Amino acid sequence: MEEMIKTTTAQRAEILTQALPYIQKYYNKIIVVKYGGNAMINEELKEAVMGDIVLLSLIGIKVVLVHGGGPEITEMLGKIGKKSEFLDGLRVTDQETVDIVQMVLAGKVNKNLVNQLQCKGGKAIGLCGMDGHMIRAKKVDERLGFVGEITDVNVSPILDVLEKGYIPVISTVGYDLDGNTYNINADTVAARIAGELKAECLISMTDIVGLLRDKDDPATLIPKVYVSDAPKLIRDGVISGGMIPKINCCIEAIRRGVEKVFILDGRVPHAILIEILTDEGLGTMFTSGQKIK
Repeated sequence: MEEMIKTTTAQRAEILTQALPYIQKYYNKIIVVKYGGNAMINEELKEAVMGDIVLLSLIGIKVVLVHGGGPEITEMLGKIGKKSEFLDGLRVTDQETVDIVQMVLAGKVNKNLVNQLQCKGGKAIGLCGMDGHMIRAKKVDERLGFVGEITDVNVSPILDVLEKGYIPVISTVGYDLDGNTYNINADTVAARIAGELKAECLISMTDIVGLLRDKDDPATLIPKVYVSDAPKLIRDGVISGGMIPKINCCIEAIRRGVEKVFILDGRVPHAILIEILTDEGLGTMFTSGQKIK
C-alpha cells in the first residue's frame, strides 16, 4: 500500500514537471475562454471548468471568461409565458426579451459564475458590455429587434481588472449611445475581445469534440485547420450549418492577431487543462498557418 502511494505521488510530480514548459509559455499571457453549452448547464462539469480557470489564474495565466446563457434565457422567458423565437439561428429579441436577457446574463448567470470562481479560491469580477462602455453595438437586422452587431470594443476595463489580479467574467450584453441594450452572440464577442487583447489563444467550449470530417463519426476529428483551408472546408460541406458562424468567429480572432483558437468539447472534464498544459490536445486548433511556437 505504501509503495502504491509513493508511485502515485511520483506520478503526480512527473505530471507537474511535464506541464512546466506549457506554464512557462503561457505565464503572464492572456487567454480568452468562451463558455457555454452543456459544460455550463451540468453542475459537475461547471465545477470542473471553474476549478481549471482558477488553477490557470493561480499559476500566472491571465484568463478572461466570456459566457453565454441561451438555455437560462429561454427558461426565464418560459416562466413569464413568452415563447422563444429564432431567425437564422438568432433569438428574436424585442424590448421585453432584451430586458430578460440583461437580467439573466448580466445578473443571474454572471454573478453565479463569479461566485463559483471565488468559492474555488479565485478572485473574479463580473462585467457586461455596458460596463465602461466596453461593447458598443447596432442592430443586425430590424426583424431580430435588439440583436447586436459589434461596432466598437473598449478593452480598458478588462485590462484594469486583469492588472489587479482578478478574473474578468464578461456577459455579452452591449449598448448604443441612445441607451439601448443589445443581445450579442457570445462566440462573436469572445473572438473580438480576444483579438483586441491580442490574446495568446481563444478557447471555445462547445458540445462537440471539434471539427469533424464526417459529422457523425468522432474518429474523423480534424486536429489542425489553417485559416486558408476554411473556404474549401465550407464548400466541401465539412463546415456547415451552425458551425459556419462559429468557425467564422475563429477565423476573425486569428485575423485580429490571436495566435491559436481551439474548439474544445466542454463535456470532457478538465478539457482546458488538457489542451493548455499537455501535448495531447483534444479538439480542433485553428491557426493562420504560421509556424506554431
